[in-house]
This record gives sequence, C-alpha cells and structure tokens, in this order.
Amino acid sequence: MYLTGDFHEMQAAATAILELKANRFSLDDLTVYSDEPVEFPRGVLDRTSRMSLAAVLGAITFLLLATSFVYFTQRSYPLVTGGMPLFSFWATGVIFYEMTMLGAIVVTFVWFLRESGIFPRRNRGPAPAVEPGWICLRVRCEPNQMAEVTHWLNRAGASGVKKIGEAE
Repeated sequence: MYLTGDFHEMQAAATAILELKANRFSLDDLTVYSDEPVEFPRGVLDRTSRMSLAAVLGAITFLLLATSFVYFTQRSYPLVTGGMPLFSFWATGVIFYEMTMLGAIVVTFVWFLRESGIFPRRNRGPAPAVEPGWICLRVRCEPNQMAEVTHWLNRAGASGVKKIGEAE
C-alpha cells in the first residue's frame, strides 16, 4: 500500500525522509513528487552505488569467459605446432585484456542505466497531481506499518496523509 504526505516546505519533507530512513525504510520505498525541481540538502536522498563492484565483477567474469573460450577453442582441434605451446599466454594476452575491458565497460553501462531509473524496478503507479509549491512524498509500506508511517509524516509536518492503494 502507499501513503502520500503533502508538505508545504522542503525542510519538512526532508525531515520526513530522514525519519523514514532512520526507521528501516529504503529510498526505493520513498518517492518525491513536485511541480518544480526540489534540491534537498546533502544526505537526504543520497543513494549508495555499487557500480565499482559491478564493474570489477563484470571484468572478472568476462576474463574468465574469454580465458575458457580461448582455451576450449585452442584444444578442440589438434594442430601441429612444431614444438610451440598450444596455449600461450603471450599469444592470447591481448584477447584477455580486451575482453576484460569489454566486460567492465558493458557492466558499467548496464549498471548506470539501472541506477538512473531507465530500467523499471517496480510499478509505482501514476504520479499524483501536485499543487504548485507543494511537495508530495509517497511511501510504500505494509498495512501493519500504516499507523506509524502516518505518525512520522504528521510529526514531520505533513498537511495531509492519504492512503493510495495496494503495493505491487
């Protein structure tokens, strides 16, 4: 279910967001709507990023895939090498390097699209109609949390709290 709180001031909405974050709500559960851009103070809507970890894991994964593919293709058909090694690191090092960089680049690009919100994470429903100068904070919560979320929104300065519908 969703609860929506309407705020007159940016500071009151920021207080509500910080209060909800302190009480086990993630930023994925909170959505801010306004008719004009709102710049919250540092630390209110900051999201942690795992992009560097994803890039390193993507590079390692592509390196292992490239290494196993090269190893498999070099061993799948017997060649006469004239005494030279069949699997030489120096001969295939460029392939390993390029595939490692390709993995880091592809995973970083996909992760950027995911974190920027281009990939849909969940259906949050339509955006509410927001009066000019107001800030609307939508909170996704369980039905048993409705009373405490309403209390936190009212305590932060919400002029009205409404129940929207069932969560997906």
